[in-house]
Amino acid sequence: MHIELKRGSRTKLYIQIALTLADRIRSGLIEPGTRLPSVRKLTSDLGVSLVTVSKAYAELEAIQLITCSQGKGCYVRGVQESERSGNIDKMYPVQGNGEKNTPWNWQMALVDYLPRAQLWRHFDTSPQVRYELHMSAIQPELLPTREIIESAYRLSSDHPERMAAYGSFQGDRELRQTFADHFAERGSQVMPERMLITSGTQQGIDLVARTFVGPGDVVYMEAPTYTGAIDVFTSRGAKIITVPMDDEGMRIDLLTRLCDTHPPKLIYTIPTFHNPTGITMSAQRRAQLLNLAQSYHCLILEDDPFSDLYFRAPPPASIKSMDLTGHVVYLKTFSKVLSPGCRVACAIADGSVLTRLVAAKSTADLGSPLLTQKALQSFIQHQYSAYIRQLRDELYTRLSAASAVLEAHAPPGMFWVLPDGGLNLWLQLPDGIDMRELHRHALAAGVSFLPGSACYVGEPDTSNLRICFTVTDMERLCEGLRVLCNVIANEAPLKGGAAADRLPLI
Repeated sequence: MHIELKRGSRTKLYIQIALTLADRIRSGLIEPGTRLPSVRKLTSDLGVSLVTVSKAYAELEAIQLITCSQGKGCYVRGVQESERSGNIDKMYPVQGNGEKNTPWNWQMALVDYLPRAQLWRHFDTSPQVRYELHMSAIQPELLPTREIIESAYRLSSDHPERMAAYGSFQGDRELRQTFADHFAERGSQVMPERMLITSGTQQGIDLVARTFVGPGDVVYMEAPTYTGAIDVFTSRGAKIITVPMDDEGMRIDLLTRLCDTHPPKLIYTIPTFHNPTGITMSAQRRAQLLNLAQSYHCLILEDDPFSDLYFRAPPPASIKSMDLTGHVVYLKTFSKVLSPGCRVACAIADGSVLTRLVAAKSTADLGSPLLTQKALQSFIQHQYSAYIRQLRDELYTRLSAASAVLEAHAPPGMFWVLPDGGLNLWLQLPDGIDMRELHRHALAAGVSFLPGSACYVGEPDTSNLRICFTVTDMERLCEGLRVLCNVIANEAPLKGGAAADRLPLI
């Protein structure tokens, strides 16, 4: 495996090794039951001392990620899901040294460059989960799937030539014009020539990272933040520095001090209905962040998945709408609120930044599928405005229901703040809860959530979790929250406690 050591860093080498291995274990890239390289082997591979590797393994054992025994080596703790449910144990019995003798053991010798990949790990759940609250998505029954399918069928039947031709690398011109009209209705003037259609926001983040971020480049992010973005920037070898948040978003005062010591290459932010916290950055902070980027000649990557899903008043204008000098790359997804399977989003950028992103897109996939672009274009042009108003009402109804259940069943010491829009609730749990045990017991009870640790760089122990109040129907949402509150109460039966800190419903 590839472990990149920064020998001039203030972080000790054994900590760097331990952190890298911890990321890979938690991401599932090193599977439970896998035997880690011997101390001597890893010492030779990395060019460090035996003591350094021994201390790294001791750190991993202390946080219960691995178990080591004299003469047998160190193994990743836990049992694979596939081993619990299949016949692997019978097919490939464990050897005397405790290692499973499977025909793919040799693969551990293959070097890969994925230091972390949490997104896929928390995307799906096991069949035992009845209440899926972990994934930030909208219940499929609320989406205009039938209309989009009918549109795609008409397009493919009436214009079969579209299935036999490549689309533009930059994206369908008609769709980009429709997006331009969409933004103009919201007070932002954007020409179609400044847009790039991407296969979802995730590809947009990846294109920006692959184009502009290399090993050692400083990337600032909110803490916590979107798991998939952490994965992308970590895979580029970036030096990620996180900035705490308050109720107005990223702390620009702290960011400014950090930039004096570590000048940024890129700042990643989700300023509107932030994922996972739901916080919206104030207009003043947005302007301050743009000024900071201009002074350091760095990029801001503004990720906007939820701005159309407000419950009362529209959020502040995007940072991109204030950008006159090309410092902001703005990502806007439509697949989240229309059709996740279509994977359609757009990036807005200026000058050579856009040119380079289009070039990166061309090498990634030769352009997004034309049929899905055309199918969504028709719906966005003619039906989107009425649809999104109705969807906002429905999502707010579910937030109200979730709030009522939490008020009635949350144990003492549990806190949350109701967001002004978006899909997620960020819960602060009572002190003293073992989050790994809570996650395990919740899954056993049939309810899933996203552990807060997945939303932090380095995955520290945290007493937060994220639930999505829009991913399932109302009955299962309320039932699942009651089950979750009961599991939390059983994990931390605290005496007393303050009432939940929440904003009034709007």
